[in-house]
Amino acid sequence: MNYLKTAILLAGLTALFMGVGYLIGGQAGATIAFLVAAAMNLFSYWNADRLVLSMTGAHEVDARTAPEFVALVQDLARRAGLPMPRVYLVDDPQPNAFATGRNPENAAVAATTGLLNMLSREEIAGVMAHELAHVKNRDTLIMTVTATIAGAISMLAQFGLFFGGGHRDNNGGGLGIVGTLAMVILAPIAAMLVQMAISRTREYAADRMGAEISGRPDRLASALAKIDNAAHQIPSEAAERNPATAHLFIINPLSGARMDNLFTTHPATENRIAALQRLAAEMGTSFGSARAAGRPASGPWSGSARRGPWG
Repeated sequence: MNYLKTAILLAGLTALFMGVGYLIGGQAGATIAFLVAAAMNLFSYWNADRLVLSMTGAHEVDARTAPEFVALVQDLARRAGLPMPRVYLVDDPQPNAFATGRNPENAAVAATTGLLNMLSREEIAGVMAHELAHVKNRDTLIMTVTATIAGAISMLAQFGLFFGGGHRDNNGGGLGIVGTLAMVILAPIAAMLVQMAISRTREYAADRMGAEISGRPDRLASALAKIDNAAHQIPSEAAERNPATAHLFIINPLSGARMDNLFTTHPATENRIAALQRLAAEMGTSFGSARAAGRPASGPWSGSARRGPWG
């Protein structure tokens, strides 16, 4: 099903890409946009994960550079019945995480240094289990492709500001600067609407499966509360530079200070926590209210490990 959704998404975003090209350069602009979009679609399918990791500034780690974190992901992947994904860290004080890749055999998971420094080990396990759930559900293909194509549309729309205020057709009419400016505004919004459509129900499913993988829905709920609280206080420079990647993260990393965050890409955090509370009751797991409310906790790594690349 996700392959079909991806095909529909690529077709729809290609059409939008061509529309922007037409407003900027007429028939020739639409043709060029189609050719560029076709090449981009192929690139996105095979290389979008690398592009997303580059956009976020992620760097790969292994058992030598981040032994405890890599061992944690390895244990969770084993529990989930998944191949070991590549593991990345993002130098960002905001706690957050995401997964990418076109299938479980070519997947990667990434966490920010803020996540490792601010959450407990069990909370980090809940977060990374959530990301592995996206991998297991094969959500990462459509998530990753959307990030690259939507980002390209937003970038293309900005070009309208530099191209003479629009084209004129054969009948002498023209869209003028008003039409171009409208597209500059509407194209990013349209891309964000696509992100909204694919994000909400997927997050609930990944929360549930992630809680089952880690065995602690209460700790995942606690992590969500802390990440959501921090996201409103600690800006993520990488996410603000590339807002089209916001839907990849477990919690929307954008501050809301820009138009890029006009629409949310995630369900309300309190609703996700409530769903995890119900799951905890089903699983017979105690639910620590102080943790779930987002009470700060020190990072889980101690000794020499705490002085690793995230410390």
